[in-house]
Amino acid sequence: MTANPLISWIDEPAAHLGIRFLRGAERELRTYADLAADARRIAGGLVSSGVGHDDRVVIVEPTGPDFVATLYGVMLAGAIPCPVAPPYLFQNTTLYARHLQAILEVARPALVSTAADLVERLDFKGQVSTAAELAALGGEGEGPQASAALLQFTSGSSGRVKGVRVPVSALAANVAAIGAWLEMGEGDATASWLPVHHDMGLIGCLLTPVTNQRDLWLLEPAEFIRDPARYLACFGAHGATMTAMPPFGPEYILRRVKPEALAGFDFSAWRALIVGAERIDADVLDRFAALMAPAGFRRRALLPAYGLAEATLAVTGLALREEVTTVPVVPQEVRLGEPVTSAGENVPQVVGCGRALVGVGVAVVDEAGEPLPDRHVGQIVVSGTSTAEGYFRRDGSTGPTDDGSTGLTRWRDGTLWTGDAGFLDGGQLFVIGRLGDSMKVRGRTVFAEDVESALVEAGVPRLRAAVLLGSSAAGATGVVLLERPTPEWAAAAAETLRRMTEHASNVVLDVPRRSIARTTSGKPKRAVMWAAYAAGELDGTPVTAATPEAAG
Repeated sequence: MTANPLISWIDEPAAHLGIRFLRGAERELRTYADLAADARRIAGGLVSSGVGHDDRVVIVEPTGPDFVATLYGVMLAGAIPCPVAPPYLFQNTTLYARHLQAILEVARPALVSTAADLVERLDFKGQVSTAAELAALGGEGEGPQASAALLQFTSGSSGRVKGVRVPVSALAANVAAIGAWLEMGEGDATASWLPVHHDMGLIGCLLTPVTNQRDLWLLEPAEFIRDPARYLACFGAHGATMTAMPPFGPEYILRRVKPEALAGFDFSAWRALIVGAERIDADVLDRFAALMAPAGFRRRALLPAYGLAEATLAVTGLALREEVTTVPVVPQEVRLGEPVTSAGENVPQVVGCGRALVGVGVAVVDEAGEPLPDRHVGQIVVSGTSTAEGYFRRDGSTGPTDDGSTGLTRWRDGTLWTGDAGFLDGGQLFVIGRLGDSMKVRGRTVFAEDVESALVEAGVPRLRAAVLLGSSAAGATGVVLLERPTPEWAAAAAETLRRMTEHASNVVLDVPRRSIARTTSGKPKRAVMWAAYAAGELDGTPVTAATPEAAG
């Protein structure tokens, strides 16, 4: 066996611990001994199929034993796994095919491994095999350690397909840092409904517990959407103690789970609920803690965090047993390089995302890269052992930006400039928003995330709205997309946009349901939708507008 710490568990797999896959009323236990044997067989099949050292293998599998065994089989064979989510229910097949094709063009895989029912749907001219077919080929599969542990694809909020090349050392360092942060020990079990194809679900909720050989409960995202109470049953009755999710998760539980449905639940052993991937609403955390408290859930189990795929995953996280901290920030007074303004009535609260994890460096800098004092807003930069190598390009090279990128996330001399804005306070990071999703208004910086938070305060459902800020022929422009709005939502959106963007040309659009493009963590793909709006290709009808003249 190689010295790769991510797969060392395969040498001595536990026969009494493993992963429980929940599908509907079914529960399938695969022990680590089972998964190790499957991974070895698949590794042998990959080598027999001609997959060589550092070749890429795209894995298009739903959450399940085949995904896990193939992921580790690829690592064991000395190749680089590229996990890709399969199409989900009701997803536009044309858009999915286009997305997958873009990934294949970047990855240029030696082989695609996929579920049997997807083989005929993949437009790939090379080798396509199922996990069962690979396992049946036989052969010895262990190879020298690959130069990268993962090619992590993310379209993110920009919509561009980007393959983040994560070295073995970076992934191992991040997994170790997460384990140390959570004080993961004997008896700890993780439960997750997140997609296993992207950073939070893959690294935080799969690779970390597997590397440490801890029990794991896995549901497909659709299972959580259908019945979040079944996911909650993993805590208490089934013994799970930790999990992670984007802010959409607690908010969805609040919408779907009534207090009476939690009668008989015992959450007293629940130690860690990591919340990250996008702007965190302090009110949602308060209401979630209140809903769960009668069942023994402790507010200190809430762990706001910050991370991104380009930093492998986790960057900062609130320490265990520490209370959530907020800082009031007047959104209309945010200026890059200057201190936040907190004075006023009903000032929105920005949630603290904890301090840097072990081996990670975090700073907030001005445009010249100079560190800013506490509570001064600037760009978040990350360094350290967990930082990924760069973007994998179509020509096989790795660079600080993806091909043709105009995005703000990039590497400079080993330091990751995230493109996110925030500030530090006593070592704790407070994230404000994405610089690429902002606009300048008379020297101030208005963030789309702040406008969306204001819309929610005005009564517009968060998941039915998205804000786009940019520059058009009319100058600085703000757009609110509302999925089938009521007249009250439209009026609130127009007034909120006018108030927060002042002189900009603004429009509110009525768009069809499910037309707001989102990432797997729920973030709106603003760049994609802005491009469609600017090209006149967005399927929406103006319901009300607030021009600079009307605002005056």
